[in-house]
Amino acid sequence: MTCPEYIGIDLHRRRSVVVRMNAEGQVLSSDRIENDPEELQRLLAAAGSDPEVVLEATYGWYWAVDACQEVGAAVHLAHPLGVNAFKTQRVKQDHTDARHLADLLRMNRLPEAWIAPPEIRELRELIRYRAKLVALRSSCKSQIHAVLGKFGVKVTMSDLFGVSGLRLLDDTVLPPVYLQRVNSLRALIEAITAELWELERPIQKRLEQDHGYRAIQRIPGVGPVLGAILVAEIGDVTRFRDAAALCSWAGLTPRHRESDRTVHRGRITKQGSKLVRWATVEAAQRLGGDPHLGQVLGRLRERRGRGIARVAVARRILTLVYYGLRDGEIRALARPAREAA
Repeated sequence: MTCPEYIGIDLHRRRSVVVRMNAEGQVLSSDRIENDPEELQRLLAAAGSDPEVVLEATYGWYWAVDACQEVGAAVHLAHPLGVNAFKTQRVKQDHTDARHLADLLRMNRLPEAWIAPPEIRELRELIRYRAKLVALRSSCKSQIHAVLGKFGVKVTMSDLFGVSGLRLLDDTVLPPVYLQRVNSLRALIEAITAELWELERPIQKRLEQDHGYRAIQRIPGVGPVLGAILVAEIGDVTRFRDAAALCSWAGLTPRHRESDRTVHRGRITKQGSKLVRWATVEAAQRLGGDPHLGQVLGRLRERRGRGIARVAVARRILTLVYYGLRDGEIRALARPAREAA
C-alpha cells in the first residue's frame, strides 16, 4: 500500500503556491498557479489517489476546499494562530510557507480549524452581512447625532429615530450643506433598514426546523437575532468536547501563563468568533429581572465590577447554549419550572 502524498497550499488572492511532499518529507514539486479550480485539480491529479491537502483558513478558502474535495482529497484547514506559533524562519517565502504546512500535516502536528459545510457557510454569509448592515446603520445614526451636536440641538428623546425624534429632525433648521448630509444619511438608514427586513426571511427559513435554535431562545437575553448568530457561528456544536471547550474557542476564558510555580491568569483571550462574544455579552446585558442569571450578574457586579460580571455571565449563557444546541433542550432551565409545579 502506497502512502499518500502531502500537499501544502499557500493561498493568496490571485495566485497560490502548491507544494507536494512524500511521506519522508521530500519535496516532489513546487508550483505557483493562478487561482483557478481546474488548475488546482490538475496538480492534485498528479499526486495520485487520496492525497492529504492542507491550506490555511485565510481569505477566500471556500473555492479551494471545494475544488480539492471534488477530486477526493482529504482536506485539512490550518488555524492561522496555531500555524504562526510554529514558524521560526527569518525569511518568509510562499514556497517555504506551503512546505511548512505540508510538513506539519505529515508529522501530525497541524493545528486544525473546522471546515464548515456549505449550508453553514451560506447561513454565516447571511448573518455576517446582516451584522455589517447593522454596523453601517449605526454609523449613519451616529453621524446625524454629530451634525446636530455641532449646532447645539438638544435631543431630549431616548431614540432620535423614533416618531418624536424624526419630527425633531424635520423641524430642525440647518445650513444647506449640513441639511443635505442629514437628509442623505436618513435616506441611507431607510435603505439599510429595508435590506435588513429582506434578510430576515431567508435567515428564518433556514432556521425554522432547527431544534437547537428554538431551544436556545429560552435562555434569558437570547432572542431570534442573537440565537441566529450563535447557531451560524458555532455550527456543529458536537465538535467541542464540552461547554468549557466552546467557551475557550469563543475567547471568553482567561489567559493562563504557567512556569514552574508561577501562574498568571489574565484577561480573556478574545481569540475566536467576535460575533459569538458580542452576542453572549449582549445577552448578558438583556437579562432584565431573570431570577437566576440576573441575580448572578448583580452579585458579581458588586464584587468584581460591571465588566467582569458581564463576561462571567456571558460564559454561563454560552454554556447553556452548548447544551441547547447539543440536546435540543436545556434541562437546567426546565428544572425550576417543574419544581414550581
